[in-house]
Amino acid sequence: MSLSSISSSGFKDMAGKEFTVDLNKPLVFQVGHLGEAYQEWVHTPIVTDESPRFFKSDLMEILTRTVWWVVPLIWVPVAMWFISISYTMGHTLPLVVLMSVVGSFIWTFLEYCFHRFLFHIETKSYWANTFHYLIHGCHHKHPMDGLRLVIPPAEAAILAIMFWNLYGILFTVSTRPALFGGGLIGYVIYDMIHYYVHHGQPTKQSIKKLKDSKQGLWHNYNIVGQSFWNPSKDQSRQEKWIDDDDKAHKHYMIAPRDGLVNV
Repeated sequence: MSLSSISSSGFKDMAGKEFTVDLNKPLVFQVGHLGEAYQEWVHTPIVTDESPRFFKSDLMEILTRTVWWVVPLIWVPVAMWFISISYTMGHTLPLVVLMSVVGSFIWTFLEYCFHRFLFHIETKSYWANTFHYLIHGCHHKHPMDGLRLVIPPAEAAILAIMFWNLYGILFTVSTRPALFGGGLIGYVIYDMIHYYVHHGQPTKQSIKKLKDSKQGLWHNYNIVGQSFWNPSKDQSRQEKWIDDDDKAHKHYMIAPRDGLVNV
């Protein structure tokens, strides 16, 4: 079953009016109307491989979709160029390597901060909901959308310019390029691991455990205390984990009040 055949449940907005997100129309400028109900909606995932449409504009739509291999293709050469600048400015090779590693750890810390303090904030206003859906909420609503698991180059370039300018304030002229390039390498590694955990077929047991873990499923399908659940006639919500890897990777939709539905 495709997204076009899924009818979205109605939610009441802040004015008390029921609003229904039409999955057959571009989503981005609809989700803001959900108001306080946005949190429940965005954390009720539609788990299909189909990529929903975000914008009416074809150009804007293209800019939101990225195949995984574009990330290393673009950013690894850029990172190596920045790292080489610090070397040409007189720093020794071991020091440049060390600065690059430090830069990678800086990115890891920043990524944690993004997830901890920005990606999982609770929003309810129109523009806050819209912004949250664009930067991270879409990942929780459509966790198996393979074209939106990595950051698109246009968005990444904007972030890169912002951090390059910030690094200019924090670091010296000669150390900034290596630290920045190392951060780019850290970003590439993060995005590739993220994509592989979702869509790869790992053979190493350690990676397979990460892919199959309840924690991994909980992060992607349940951020605000919900989980895979199947309500009964006598209970409003009966929680149920899906532990089997084969079941978890079939197409499912989790729908409020409708239970676990195979799509």
